Amino acid sequence: MAQNAKTPTAPKKRAPMLYLISGIKIFKGLVLLLAALGIFALAGKDLEDLFDQFLRWMHLDPENRFFGNIGDWLGTITPTNLRMLASGTFLCGLFLLVLGLGLAFRAKWAIWLAIGESAFFIPIEIFELVRRPETPHHQFPIGLLVVLIINVVIVWYLFENRQRLFRHHH
Repeated sequence: MAQNAKTPTAPKKRAPMLYLISGIKIFKGLVLLLAALGIFALAGKDLEDLFDQFLRWMHLDPENRFFGNIGDWLGTITPTNLRMLASGTFLCGLFLLVLGLGLAFRAKWAIWLAIGESAFFIPIEIFELVRRPETPHHQFPIGLLVVLIINVVIVWYLFENRQRLFRHHH
């Protein structure tokens, strides 16, 4: 009796950490896409007036020096600047969304993209952690340290598990 030439494919191994990373990337991508849409919506508006209305709605004094400085700064932002910011935010969001979906579907290109994207920020984060504080009351940036540790863990996890997680694409 001839045996079937097809060998059964091994089921994909569970990868909760991969799906957590994927979920975070998808979430960040969606947040950035929504932020980009909000920024695009502001491009044709008078930001100083909107800020003044917001302060009044919050029952804050728009004549306060602090808020006045913010209002003056908002007056320097042009619609072109906002559209450029929105475009960059949109592209970053789209990139993260595609990356997260690629990881979720275990696309081989996605693992290398995720490793590169996470590793890209590590030297910048290290530089920010070790540079000299400019003020005597400078506190250690614990949040930045946490982000650095998370990025290192993501890069390590994806690199170490790339064969196991993405075996079906070899």
